Amino acid sequence: MSNDPIQKFFRSEIASMSPYTPGEQPQTGKVIKLNTNENPYPPSPRVVEAIHQATSKLERYPDPLGTAFRLATGDVLGVDPEMILCGNGSDDCLTILTRAFVGAGKKLRLPYPSYTLYRTLAELQGAQFEEIAFDANFGLSASFFAMDDALKLIYLPNPNSPSGTMVDHASILRLAQSVDCPVVIDEAYVDFAPANCIGLIQNNPKIIVTRTLSKSYALAGLRFGYLVAHPEIVQTLRKVKDSYNTDLLSLSGATAAISDQVWLKSNVARILATRARMLVALRNLGFDVIESHANFLWCTRSDRALKPLYEQLKRNGILVRYMNYPLWSDGLRISVGSDEQIDAMLVVLADLL
Repeated sequence: MSNDPIQKFFRSEIASMSPYTPGEQPQTGKVIKLNTNENPYPPSPRVVEAIHQATSKLERYPDPLGTAFRLATGDVLGVDPEMILCGNGSDDCLTILTRAFVGAGKKLRLPYPSYTLYRTLAELQGAQFEEIAFDANFGLSASFFAMDDALKLIYLPNPNSPSGTMVDHASILRLAQSVDCPVVIDEAYVDFAPANCIGLIQNNPKIIVTRTLSKSYALAGLRFGYLVAHPEIVQTLRKVKDSYNTDLLSLSGATAAISDQVWLKSNVARILATRARMLVALRNLGFDVIESHANFLWCTRSDRALKPLYEQLKRNGILVRYMNYPLWSDGLRISVGSDEQIDAMLVVLADLL
């Protein structure tokens, strides 16, 4: 039977759009997984203990505002807890923001290349997305600052994926002053970077920062993120979020994680040391590798096709992310794994090259 009679019931935007494609998540077999920027180490022991204790309260609804998490995070970041909104991963925060600010037919602006979920979120709203290419140094080109009456939201991942590069604070403040809409700084990887944008919110209340606990806190499987914004923005965004968008176990684990900054600093230092060694080794193998401020490296080369290399690595049980940007270039985005994982990957790469 044809699918057409069923497809006609969907909104045209949904029927015609391409779904967001996440990195491969193999459920069986033994692989070295360096394709989705997961932390290679287990989370703080406090997280497991907190989740175990929370299992005795599963018959109760969770706190819809995540008060304990917001208090702990406000203390860590030095911000008012009323500036914090919890989400089911930072993707949930991005969804809430897009739903709140971008109406049908309006426009969302984002840099290119960057996180492709932003485009999907615009399409779900029946909105337009405008991709503006970075300049040659992964800075914002002049047209990124242009005013547009249809423009309702800007996404700027910082550090960016797949490049791992950062836009400086002066450019971000100039951007927020140049446009008449909120500017969302997606800081999914910021704990691996030398600076963050939380303080910029005080300079311009149109700046919103989103964060995740998936990367630096090793909680990709827990699904927890949050945003930081002017309290009035957060208050209004509460109308848009699901009533209980974060569950009891994730709230308990996330609060324990954010409260253990000693563990975080130790884990980040370990990953940065591996990243530095990995950068040198990949360059020595002939890759062009950009200096990264995230937990991955963007690797390109002009002397050979990279998709076959990605496929050869996969056949050898090593998953990296092959990404092709038609208006830019293709490359391999390789997550920073454990020292043992990276050593094994480098041995196989050397053999293949």
